[in-house]
Amino acid sequence: MFDLAAFAWSLLLSAAALTALLALTLAVALRVGRHSVIDVAWGLGFTVVALVSYASSGGDPARRLLVLVLTAAWGVRLAAHIGRRNIGEGEDPRYERMLARAPGSRTLYALRAVYLTQGAALLFVSLPVQVAMFEPGPLGRVAWTGVALWLVGAFFETVGDWQLARFRADPGSRGKVLDTGLWRYTRHPNYFGDACVWWGLFLVAADQWPGVLTVLSPVLMTYFLAGKTGKPMLERQLSGSRPGYADYVRRTSGFFPLPPRKSL
Repeated sequence: MFDLAAFAWSLLLSAAALTALLALTLAVALRVGRHSVIDVAWGLGFTVVALVSYASSGGDPARRLLVLVLTAAWGVRLAAHIGRRNIGEGEDPRYERMLARAPGSRTLYALRAVYLTQGAALLFVSLPVQVAMFEPGPLGRVAWTGVALWLVGAFFETVGDWQLARFRADPGSRGKVLDTGLWRYTRHPNYFGDACVWWGLFLVAADQWPGVLTVLSPVLMTYFLAGKTGKPMLERQLSGSRPGYADYVRRTSGFFPLPPRKSL
């Protein structure tokens, strides 16, 4: 039986742990002068939630361990990738534009518009992870389907990030558009992979009825990636600075991998 009281307590513990992580992240950001460090904390935050939920839950042991491993593997890899990518870089233009609108203190505005907002989103998106930790039943077909979808997502995200990092490291690629490998079939293989990972985790939770109620969590994550802070913001930035990007957009799927369209 799903222990609702224990889940509520675990949810409070996760919120407290995230608050501590984001407070530390803000302190680091103020020290280094870059609020973009919160992008590293994004993946770590999900890992923290998974660890807290695992330690405070009493659901099926196999499901608990599976969800912990899948979430931590995704979160740590993402944090490490973003951390390496941002070494030696200045403030992310997204945060510069956002903080330029601050009516008063930039720090207080960042606390409200960046840290608290991302913390709330993280806690909500991670609900499938938290709920799955308390589900008593054994793993079934829906859960293993979720694992398969997670693996697809991890492949697209990891390989897409690796191909992009290699492309950026090549001096001959300066000013060009990456349109090979996975990037030939979707303009955002890493974002597509991210969405698959979270729909996969949702299916692991939805293997039992309480997990079905968390469906809005992967919906929100997909909305962030495909319709709000991921794909649209990045494409607005690239469309004005990268020759040939408009043609790439015309022939390449924006999110789901599809065969490229022929250029007119």
